[in-house]
Amino acid sequence: MIKLLRILSFVLMLFFVSGFAECYKPVTKNQLPARIKIVAVPSFQMESQALRYKIGSRFTSAVMKELVHRGRGLRIQAEREGADAVIEGVIRSFNFGGVLLDDKGRARIFEVTITAAVTVRDQTENRVLYDNQNFVFRGEYEFASDPRSFFNEEDPAVLRMSRSFAESIVSTLINAVEIK
Repeated sequence: MIKLLRILSFVLMLFFVSGFAECYKPVTKNQLPARIKIVAVPSFQMESQALRYKIGSRFTSAVMKELVHRGRGLRIQAEREGADAVIEGVIRSFNFGGVLLDDKGRARIFEVTITAAVTVRDQTENRVLYDNQNFVFRGEYEFASDPRSFFNEEDPAVLRMSRSFAESIVSTLINAVEIK
C-alpha cells in the first residue's frame, strides 16, 4: 500500500510539473536582439514647460543604473556613436499640486506628475524597437506641519519616480516576450 501511494504521488507530481511547465518561465537571458551589445543612453531632453533642476539628468542616470544592474552583459554609454541601440527620452511635463490640506487650509501632501516620451532605436538595422510618447509617473511627498522640522520632500520624490521610470523601461526592454 505504501509503495502504491509513493508511485501515485510521484506520477501526480510529474503530471503537475509537466502540465504547468509553460506557466512559469524564469527570465534567464536578455530578450533584446543578440546583436545589441552596447546601449547608449544620451541625456534626456527637457521641454520648456518641464524645466526643473536636474530632472533630465536624474532620469538618465536612473535608466543607466538600471541597465547596468539588470542588463546582463550590456555595455552602457552616454554617446550614440558606436552603440548598437539608443534609448532617447524627453521629459515633456513636470507638475505638482496639493492633494491634501491640513486644518488651516495649507497643502500638506503634494502629488508630482511627470510625463515623458521614450524611444529605443536599433542603430544597426535603423528601426524602432520601442516607442512610448506618453509615459506618465506619479508620486507624492509631504510637508511637515512644524516649520522647525521642515524638509523639502520634492527631491526624494523625484528620485523615487526616476527609479520607477527606469525599472519600467528596462523591464519592458530586457524582459519582453519578443521584440520584432
